[in-house]
Amino acid sequence: MKTFTAIIVSALLFISTGVFAEEHAAAALEHANQAVAHGKAGHSPILVEHAEAALTHAKKGAEVAKGESKTHLDAGVKSLESAIEHGKMGHADVATKAAEEAVEHIKAGNK
Repeated sequence: MKTFTAIIVSALLFISTGVFAEEHAAAALEHANQAVAHGKAGHSPILVEHAEAALTHAKKGAEVAKGESKTHLDAGVKSLESAIEHGKMGHADVATKAAEEAVEHIKAGNK
């Protein structure tokens, strides 16, 4: 009976890990899309705010993701870091491109 319980608990933990990754990826995607929208409008400071929020969620998602999802979320993290860096320098066009790359990676990692 103890072995059966241990197997069930392990399976539930494994499944919930994927759910946490998906929740964080969804939040990261929402903020990354907002970063893109504000970047296209030339609002670098607001782009940075949303990119930083997206980065927080993308990192948390990448911590629990596995396989190809993790690879894409890690790439999304790098793109968001680039978006933040360029956004802080006022380079809205470059920051927007990086945020768009992050959106694509996060979408791919959340499938």
